[in-house]
Amino acid sequence: MPSRTTRSITLTGPDAASFANAQFSSDVLALAPGRWQWSGWLDPKGRVRALLQIARPEDERFVAFPRGGDGEAIANDLRRFVFRSKVKIVVSGVLHTNDGDALDDSHAIEDASGAIIFGEGDASLRYSNATNATTDAWHARHIEKGYAWLPDATIDTLLPPALSMERLSAVSFNKGCFPGQEIAARLHHLGGHKKHLHAVTSDRALVEGDSLRIDGKAVGTVLMCNTSTARPISLVVLDDAVVQADTLEIEGMRLHIVSTFDA
Repeated sequence: MPSRTTRSITLTGPDAASFANAQFSSDVLALAPGRWQWSGWLDPKGRVRALLQIARPEDERFVAFPRGGDGEAIANDLRRFVFRSKVKIVVSGVLHTNDGDALDDSHAIEDASGAIIFGEGDASLRYSNATNATTDAWHARHIEKGYAWLPDATIDTLLPPALSMERLSAVSFNKGCFPGQEIAARLHHLGGHKKHLHAVTSDRALVEGDSLRIDGKAVGTVLMCNTSTARPISLVVLDDAVVQADTLEIEGMRLHIVSTFDA
């Protein structure tokens, strides 16, 4: 599988922290220099425009990496909300996603080449312009951990619980307002969302971005699929109503649920 690519969005300036905190769903102000966190950018209806990994290499510099979607388009939309804030938004060229060495969880470092590395404990994720990828072991690891990468077809369609964003602390309800907060808070306090994230194995490879159907009715969406194992393993969003057993019959194919992730 070729390495995923993305474009980073860098926010700099005296108001970078407050601007990012007002737009993104995580508690950006709590992010210390040299650390990273999960976050998101939601639309007014609470749907996920972008799932992000945000690093803070310096006090007044934040670098957000969209996991799917168009980084340039996201940055252009963000610029519409700058108004009088003293913040500059710059988009990188195409960056490749590769594995890195072990690095303490939540630590983020920037190496001499400008690559930013996100620590995951016994491993790390490296975003850089280098095309000589090492391995893509991160892909299988992130499926198993429920760290989604969003296909284009899912942008602006999923609410935070479907991507397990609260589990990742990618949504904070203890800070000021942000786009989509009212919907996200309602789901948090009242519940009622009927879609959750699952890792599944299947008889054959699933296609990322495809709908999963039972009797012609859409019951889920494929986010990621790893075909390097004998039985492909995928990260999918499924309607709760169809998850009554560990094995599902989906259009002549069996899906076996390996794990289910909390909202």
